Amino acid sequence: MTAALDVSRRTFLVTSAAAAGGLALGFNLPFNGGEALAQTSPEINAWVVVRPDETVVVRVGRVEMGQGTLTGLAQLVAEELECDWDKVTTEYPTPGQNVARSRVWGNFQTAGSRGIRDSHDYMRKGGAAARQMLIQAAADGWGVPASECSVAKGVVTHGPTGRTTTYGKVADAASKLEPPKDVQLKDPKDWTIAGKPVKRLDTAEKLNGSQIYSIDVQRPGMLNAAIKACPVFGGKLKSFDAAQVEGMPGVRKVVSVGDNAVAVVADTWWRAKTALDALPIEWDEGPNARLSSESIAEMLKEGLTAEQTFVGNQAGDVKAAIAGAAKTVEAVYGFPYQHHATMEPMNATALWTNDRCEVWTATQNAEAALATAASAAGLPVGQCEVYRLNLGGGFGRRATSHDFVRQAVLIAKQMPGTPIKMIWSREEDMLHGYYHPVTQAKLVGALDADGNLTGLHMRISGQSILATINPQGLQNGRDPATFQGLNPSGTEGVLGYTIPNLLIDHAMRNPPVPPGFWRGVNNNQNALYLECFMDELAHAAGKDPLEFRRRLLVNHPKHLAVLNAVAEKAGWGTPAPQGVHRGLAQHMGYGSYVAACAEVSVDESGKLKIHRIVAATDCGHAVNPQQIEAQIEGSFAYGLTALLHGEITLKDGKVEQENFDTYPIMRMDEMPAVESIVMPSGDFWGGVGEPTIFVAAPAVLNAIYAATGKRIRSGPLANADLRRA
Repeated sequence: MTAALDVSRRTFLVTSAAAAGGLALGFNLPFNGGEALAQTSPEINAWVVVRPDETVVVRVGRVEMGQGTLTGLAQLVAEELECDWDKVTTEYPTPGQNVARSRVWGNFQTAGSRGIRDSHDYMRKGGAAARQMLIQAAADGWGVPASECSVAKGVVTHGPTGRTTTYGKVADAASKLEPPKDVQLKDPKDWTIAGKPVKRLDTAEKLNGSQIYSIDVQRPGMLNAAIKACPVFGGKLKSFDAAQVEGMPGVRKVVSVGDNAVAVVADTWWRAKTALDALPIEWDEGPNARLSSESIAEMLKEGLTAEQTFVGNQAGDVKAAIAGAAKTVEAVYGFPYQHHATMEPMNATALWTNDRCEVWTATQNAEAALATAASAAGLPVGQCEVYRLNLGGGFGRRATSHDFVRQAVLIAKQMPGTPIKMIWSREEDMLHGYYHPVTQAKLVGALDADGNLTGLHMRISGQSILATINPQGLQNGRDPATFQGLNPSGTEGVLGYTIPNLLIDHAMRNPPVPPGFWRGVNNNQNALYLECFMDELAHAAGKDPLEFRRRLLVNHPKHLAVLNAVAEKAGWGTPAPQGVHRGLAQHMGYGSYVAACAEVSVDESGKLKIHRIVAATDCGHAVNPQQIEAQIEGSFAYGLTALLHGEITLKDGKVEQENFDTYPIMRMDEMPAVESIVMPSGDFWGGVGEPTIFVAAPAVLNAIYAATGKRIRSGPLANADLRRA
């Protein structure tokens, strides 16, 4: 979910193993979890296979988890290929194949809204190269120059004679040709498939129930495993009494898993879970048995005034600006732990023998999953394989931490030759996440006599994700991902405001709770802190929040454009419906510019109603506008769930929320109408799946202040009294 993880430690290990000659894999491994590619389907190149029935198979290194990446990438390939879109389907190559072929499919990580923006170039070129090869094959068959031939919807036509043939008929000949060294890509203004709101390729399977997820995998002779790890972070497994459950129906084996978990293997998962619940277990809770939300909050509070920090963005002399200000404004904000709460809990199916290990799972980084499987199996990478399936939710949880893959392999290793499907219960999933990090922020703003912002100090105190997930990504101890959306320059997340005196720094405080990349990552709290405080500054200066921002955004036209777009469509400056109040927010992250205007009402009892959110996104190029709109709506549902209800708390070293009764998800009647403005400016490739989540919470919080006169500086709103001040 962040640029710092483009090359993870595990990916490095896999690549290194390949470079060292550790692989002995032929390119005949099964695709899609066990379905062998038909030998009669010629491979034009790594990305395009054309079958005799004219079906075009687009191979995709990225993964589908509901965001529409497979459809979007297929559109880009089909556009350059000039094939019939109605005959396009997709297929996952495996990480073992990728390594064996010198990583021809590139990065297998699907995170950081990079599915399309990091794949578009080579996949478009793959489609264009395949087109040239197919046309050349047709021309060779006719004995004519390829320059005299054209193609439309997979039908090649020889202009002078009118002769035609199809891709399916010349695919075999095309597959034997030398790939072109240079290909010309279409200008996006000439797109006929890409850039259009075509229907998703996976809709029918999801509607009719035929879509297979990792949790649905079935293998011959498969058994099922339920697992339970020490509920205290850092705790260990002390002992268990297997004899108490070994005679229960269906139970085959009780095994320890690593040093902190125990699993029951049975003929069905429910029987395994029932036996596991009855199993006497003794834990060594370790040094974190007294950890609590209160002790973590105190740790972060201390960081707000600490002397030693890491600087993320600095300009001028902020101390002097604050000291000489006509007026200063100060506020402290907080953002709690959040859980990914994917609909499909963590799971994996593993088959281990002395010389082979295979895993079927849902992963956002298949090469990392492969490295994890090989490490747990005690086998070379070349003797292992991971088969990818579509994800029942990812949001970052399945991107960098493959603890579930390791556990499944460790269980299967104790039952050689037997496929083991291990599924976490919802409770296990809630208790053993990699949570959105907890942070606090202290902001101090300096205003001159005319109400202009002359200085801003933003101190962030809290966890570093990279310090836990990928310490190699730290820069002399500094976590660059902490400053997402607050950077002075770059393409990922630039601070849009020009402030003459500025200091944004980070006091790193790492409680023993594993943090992870949660949809939107650090942009979530950074946008909330900054945009809510901008609203505070505007009101303190006696200025309209839109005009206050506009003056600071004058040197950042793309930031300003999305803000102006939502303000105009929402009717900012004109009367809202009776009792309805508006709030604004803007931000940049993952290469895209986003803004939102929320409309809310709060009744006398303090009940909140979010009526409407107008959202604008400039992602540079819009591959499928319909999917972008769906992603905007989905990101608001996810972000507003966190604002309204989301909070992970700890007591005695354990997470207190164990299921959706205590970690509720936003309901349909709470969801506002979302009006999306997709406004691609066309000169860059930005992300879509994550950016709009940033502005959901701050826009609503600013609207709540307009409605009530109350500043809510930490979530969730379920804990807040929203009655008017």
